Amino acid sequence: MQRLLAIVELGGYPNLVPLYQSLGFAVDVVNSQRKARGYLKKTVPDLIVAEYNAQSDFRDRSSNLETLMAILQKLPSVKLLVFHLPEHAERFARFRALHPVDAAIEFPVTEEKVRAAIAQLMETNASGD
Repeated sequence: MQRLLAIVELGGYPNLVPLYQSLGFAVDVVNSQRKARGYLKKTVPDLIVAEYNAQSDFRDRSSNLETLMAILQKLPSVKLLVFHLPEHAERFARFRALHPVDAAIEFPVTEEKVRAAIAQLMETNASGD
């Protein structure tokens, strides 16, 4: 069974755990990047679903995902799906130019969008890129 890590920091979309499970994933949910780092020290998921949060008050980084990206450099098999707000689209585009993001969904996040994105990611994964 494939494993999915959902990092739900802000929310604002439906509970997607039942969807992930219906797609055949064993699902783990954490509510902070700190907890995600701890999780990734012990477990390597097939897919991570995370939220992009751009804030000007981050001291040494432009978003909440920088630390996660440093960890994922060492885990190239892990796919990353990111949810982002429309008002962060420009910053997210700059982030994405620097970091490998396998798929992204702009809010509003719906089950249909997530199902389609995951299906495409897993199809790409199955075909070996």
